[in-house]
Amino acid sequence: MAEISWFDLLWCLAPVVLVGVIYVAWHGKPSELLIAVSRMAIQLIAVGYVLISIFENPSPWISSVIVSLMLVIASWIAIRPVRHHKGYLLPAILALGCSVGIHLFISLIFVLNAESWFQPQLLIPLAGMYFANTMNAISLAAERYHSELHNGQPDEKARLTAFHAAMIPQINGLLAVGLVALPGMMTGQILSGVSPLIAVRYQVMIMTMVLGASGVGAAIMLWLLGRSKARDKVITS
Repeated sequence: MAEISWFDLLWCLAPVVLVGVIYVAWHGKPSELLIAVSRMAIQLIAVGYVLISIFENPSPWISSVIVSLMLVIASWIAIRPVRHHKGYLLPAILALGCSVGIHLFISLIFVLNAESWFQPQLLIPLAGMYFANTMNAISLAAERYHSELHNGQPDEKARLTAFHAAMIPQINGLLAVGLVALPGMMTGQILSGVSPLIAVRYQVMIMTMVLGASGVGAAIMLWLLGRSKARDKVITS
């Protein structure tokens, strides 16, 4: 696989410039685009150097701290649409922690037969993918649940509507994979020279675990929010 030099990477500024031109032409705010791209580049470069060090010196404590930090950050991002309301952060942390933890355990111990659960080469990338997708599902579920309740829907219907909304990206992804697009991990493995059939097996694991983590995470989040709402009713009555 050809190595991308830092100089060649400068060509990646082309799409950023194109989108920036659209922002300017339509009187948008290109500053948010520049900030987002700059943060992405700085964060990824920093993470790259950190991962090199962690991979060379694996430790269960360091791996645990990193995954815990990912959990807190993902939970904070997940409640962004409803952050101005109280009582969403703790349910998000519990939902993300339980759902991602279960599916990381299945992936590492049963599917990959990892020698140790804290192998950073396996744990951190998998945790990142599972957290990112589950975070989005929880975010969609929380926002839709709050909106449905605000519109006067009963709790049971609001919960079901919210769960369906949270699962739309996952269901669409399952339907489109292989026909519309090759997923990122599978594409990366193929580009690095891995057999497509081996890449397929890894991708099946990723997509099913992401589906499970997202569905379970959204369900736990909605269940906790429902309990909190019922408890508040009892207290105020």
